[in-house]
Amino acid sequence: MIRAAALALVLGLGAGQGLAEVPEPPGYRMDEYRGPVPETLAGATVIDPEQAHALWQAGGAVFVDVMPRAPKPPNLPDGTIWRDPPRLSIPGAIWLPNVGYGEIAEVTHGYFRDGLDRATGGDLARPLVFFCLDECWMSWNAAKRALEYGHARVYWFPEGTDGWTFLALPLERAAPEPGEPGAQ
Repeated sequence: MIRAAALALVLGLGAGQGLAEVPEPPGYRMDEYRGPVPETLAGATVIDPEQAHALWQAGGAVFVDVMPRAPKPPNLPDGTIWRDPPRLSIPGAIWLPNVGYGEIAEVTHGYFRDGLDRATGGDLARPLVFFCLDECWMSWNAAKRALEYGHARVYWFPEGTDGWTFLALPLERAAPEPGEPGAQ
């Protein structure tokens, strides 16, 4: 019996039983940004790693990494040199850290809008692909926000760099786009 149950799990029999579908919230996700995400985002196209790779290979779409920047620990001893952990991202992507929180300051809205405007040349119809990590609400929030800013072709890639690396696709070290609020 245990073997049959284990085999059923491995083969995916009964998949979805006991797993609740995550609904889209009416607004932004405000906390617990790592966890199961919805399968949809109203107004956006949800893509999987293969589709993201096809868009990347075709060119034309702007890939937008919204992974938040790791905060500097508050209790470092005097004289300690802080180095930001490296962010490995999809080659050619722009990195706009901290724009995927549920509530962002007006200066962060400006940074986000300016970054998207520079990357698209002001073309609201240029495709944008938003990503972070697998099961990260930051990309969902950022894609939703871009739709509210008037961008017409928004793609949400919920598996992010985790899904990208699962396909053994390349990553490169990313640097935040200039003008990041609070950057030192």
